[in-house]
Amino acid sequence: MPAIGYLNGEFQSPDSALVPIDERGHNFGDGVYEVLRVYSGRAFLPDWHFERLERSLHAIAIDNPHTRDEWAELTNEAIRRSGEAEALVYLQVTRGFATRSHSFPQARPSVSMTVRKVPEKDPSLRGTLLCLPDERWGNVWIKTINLLPNVIAKEVAHRAGANEALLVRNGEVTEGSSSNAWFVRDGVIWTAPLDRYILAGVTRRFVLQLAGELGLSVREQRLPFDALKDVDEVFITGTTSEVQPIHKVFVDESTRSALQLLPDTAPHTLLQQVTNPVTLWETEGTGDVTAKLREAYADYVSRFRMLEV
Repeated sequence: MPAIGYLNGEFQSPDSALVPIDERGHNFGDGVYEVLRVYSGRAFLPDWHFERLERSLHAIAIDNPHTRDEWAELTNEAIRRSGEAEALVYLQVTRGFATRSHSFPQARPSVSMTVRKVPEKDPSLRGTLLCLPDERWGNVWIKTINLLPNVIAKEVAHRAGANEALLVRNGEVTEGSSSNAWFVRDGVIWTAPLDRYILAGVTRRFVLQLAGELGLSVREQRLPFDALKDVDEVFITGTTSEVQPIHKVFVDESTRSALQLLPDTAPHTLLQQVTNPVTLWETEGTGDVTAKLREAYADYVSRFRMLEV
């Protein structure tokens, strides 16, 4: 089926939806977004996504154009029209259309949405992380469409052969460029706390719930970068990655100092090449804790598909 698009009340092809030049998201990145996973034609954990959307909108003073019930109705209708059983729903809210000016205009929020098929994923896939300095702004908890630092970090990681960037701020691990990061050390799961420097991942929240049900010990504390070499397991979570085990973490020796403190000198390019890679941590298999969480996640999704939860 072709992808489904939606813009301010009208369903259409994403290729035909035209956004005015004076759209605030286009000019300033003045907006927020959410991404929902669809399993067997049903949106997964929609209430948690709409709750986070409300927080993000409130944080930057954009009026929420819909109630949670209305968001659910709109999302479900988009999924129905797409005909896709396994999909991603991307929804975006911006401050609207107005002549370009930094001051907030009197404008109606603009809502857009797409539904696209999710390609099948290799269940045996294990990821590789490249450590990079966390150069994002100081309010990462807002799910803003301003994603340039994330995009650059992901691209640098991809060019170096990694599938994700592991971001480090002031010598402590925060999260991935598009995922939350987890570490297992002496049987205890470590993950960064919900402060302004990480995104409150919906999958993160769900995995914490699963960990509690499994009786696993969790420590919501940022892992020191220097302690990476001592961990037993590493995995990441996200709407698209679910629970993904990691088999290798590495760093470019030339950027190691910036992981502790960003230099004042501006670089010539943000797309620096990895010329001196150093492996910090590596493993051959999937650890027991990661395996338990993956199994619990897959079991819940299986029951969700069969309308049992």
